[in-house]
Amino acid sequence: MAHQTEWKEQTDQITDTPSKLILHNDEVNTFDWVIKTLVEVCKHTYEQAEQCAYIVHYKGRYAVKHGPYDVLKPMKDAITERGIQATIEN
Repeated sequence: MAHQTEWKEQTDQITDTPSKLILHNDEVNTFDWVIKTLVEVCKHTYEQAEQCAYIVHYKGRYAVKHGPYDVLKPMKDAITERGIQATIEN
C-alpha cells in the first residue's frame, strides 16, 4: 500500500508541474491552418494565434500555451491530429 501512495504522490507532482505546449515549424502547414488550429484548440484570439504562428515560423518553435500537463495533453493531441507538430515540455 505504501508503494501506491508514493506512486500517486509522484504522478501528482508530474501533472501539477507547469508545462509548455510547444508548436514546431514545418514546411507543410499554411499560416491560415495553424492560426485556425490555435484559435479552435487553444482558444487563442485571432491576433494571438497569428503572432504565435509568425514566431514559430521565424524561431522554429514557440510555447503557445502554459499550464498543467493534463490540460495541455488533449490540446497537443488535437493539434497533432491536424498534422501540426507539437510537444509538451516541463
